[in-house]
Amino acid sequence: MPLSRSRDYLSIGEVLDAVCPEFPDVSISKIRFLESEGLLEPERTSSGYRKFYEKDVSKLRYILTLQRDHFMPLKVIKDRIQTGAPAPESNGGAPIVAPPAPAAPSSAPAEVMTGVQMDRSEFLAATGLTEQDLAGLEDFGIIAARDGSYDENDLMVGKASKGFMKMGIEPRHLRMYRQFTEREAGFFEQLVGPAALRKDADAGKRTADTLNSLAALSRTMREGLARANVRDMLQL
Repeated sequence: MPLSRSRDYLSIGEVLDAVCPEFPDVSISKIRFLESEGLLEPERTSSGYRKFYEKDVSKLRYILTLQRDHFMPLKVIKDRIQTGAPAPESNGGAPIVAPPAPAAPSSAPAEVMTGVQMDRSEFLAATGLTEQDLAGLEDFGIIAARDGSYDENDLMVGKASKGFMKMGIEPRHLRMYRQFTEREAGFFEQLVGPAALRKDADAGKRTADTLNSLAALSRTMREGLARANVRDMLQL
């Protein structure tokens, strides 16, 4: 983005132009809000106008990436910056042409595991859950062992549950996910019901393919709606 040769910093409007292609929901008011919350600290001219250097724009991109890709609240992001998590460093006042974005944390889906079978102690070690944590999740129907063992699906749920618990969320708060998935399963069953009743191999394969497609569409739908809801909350 071209700058005036008389200065080596960006105005707030030029910052907005620089980040909008990557973060179309950002606005000048959002940038000012981040400054008021202490996440951005641009210098000021003698007339009081903000001066954004490369370190400031990189930090803004870092903040917006954590919000967009990881739904992190501002308090957590601020703590990460203050405690030395990867953050932009000063450019020493060098001219800015196109401030580079820091590497965004990967949003690729976790590796799909199949054939996992663990006993209770192995499951606790793999998920980081305590015996009390797991008992609570089982009490509320979030996780249920089958013949005393846990599979790859339980492992995914266990790891996610541990992440929630680290943020102060209790097993009882996670019941809504079980309730939602049960309603969703009932909906899927209605869609594939007639085919599922047929016993031939072709019908079974078609039913499995349909259910897998529905599950993939459901994941995409939930992620899109969750991102939209978080976006709206961040604009409040």
